[in-house]
Amino acid sequence: MTRHRGRGIASINYPIGMNLGGDPSQALVHSNPSGKFTVALSSIDLGQGMKSVTRQICAETLGVPVEDVYVDTADSDTGPHCMGSFASRGTHRVGNAVMAAAREARGVMMEAAAEELEVNAADLETDGRGNIHVKGAPHRSISTKDVAIAAQFKQGKTISGRGIFLVPLSNVDPETGEMSPATCYAHACLVAEVDVDDETGEVAMVRMDSAYELGRALNPRLVEQQLVGGAWMGVSHALYETPEPYYPEPVHGPRDFVEYLMPGPGDICPHDIAVLERPAPDGPFGAKGPGEMCANPVLPAVANAIFNAVGVRIDDLPITPEKVLRAIKAQGGARPQARR
Repeated sequence: MTRHRGRGIASINYPIGMNLGGDPSQALVHSNPSGKFTVALSSIDLGQGMKSVTRQICAETLGVPVEDVYVDTADSDTGPHCMGSFASRGTHRVGNAVMAAAREARGVMMEAAAEELEVNAADLETDGRGNIHVKGAPHRSISTKDVAIAAQFKQGKTISGRGIFLVPLSNVDPETGEMSPATCYAHACLVAEVDVDDETGEVAMVRMDSAYELGRALNPRLVEQQLVGGAWMGVSHALYETPEPYYPEPVHGPRDFVEYLMPGPGDICPHDIAVLERPAPDGPFGAKGPGEMCANPVLPAVANAIFNAVGVRIDDLPITPEKVLRAIKAQGGARPQARR
């Protein structure tokens, strides 16, 4: 029995969102009398951090503390329209909608503050700590809470805003019909290192090294967590997850999540991640978002690493020990490739 070490690399580019019907998302932002703001969405948080990032975008646009913003992802009956939480579109599409709604709400808030301070709204600025003051004269200020109270009970104004984001129509080449269905792309490169047992066909992850370019990372910690979790989803797709052998016929298939194979704590390997920030011109504060691309480069990188280790090409996922062993036997034994 010999364990062979192999290294594989894969790089990808990934279109953000889609372009069916403009891929729209809508958002509503409003203040209550205490100066706290609510963002209403139909964009569901699946654990990817939708609420956190839209909360940050709204707070930054309004110029208020992030703790003064609450995000309500209600449902498609009570919330504004959204195409859905898929296609790696959340941060870019929904974030832009939230930014537009927050800009409109901020405009109303500044007009209400200007009326209270008896100045022009253009002469006011927010400090990000819950106050609005006259530019160059910070002693002349009013809290966002007092502005909300004045707007609600004195001025008869609703501090609110509406926002929608639509992908602009692409120009079409009149001769070729060529067009660009995406406004921005994210990019990634991942190196996977594996050990392959030539007697059992077992593949063990040794380490991963990756670089992701995903616009501006609005919440670096959330981005890192999503990249780590997504990479292990990719490993699971590459080596474990399958409803085989007789899908869709359930006979002899996994009956529960005990029998349905996925990597566990003992399968985890070190993963070094570099996040490269190249702000997108049309992204909210330059963000694109990682989304599904977290998992994408892992699958081809692992397949390439297995080839490098024992010389077999397997293009049918998942790459199970049985498939590896059959391929090794078919070629007459392991044939490690040169590593550069």
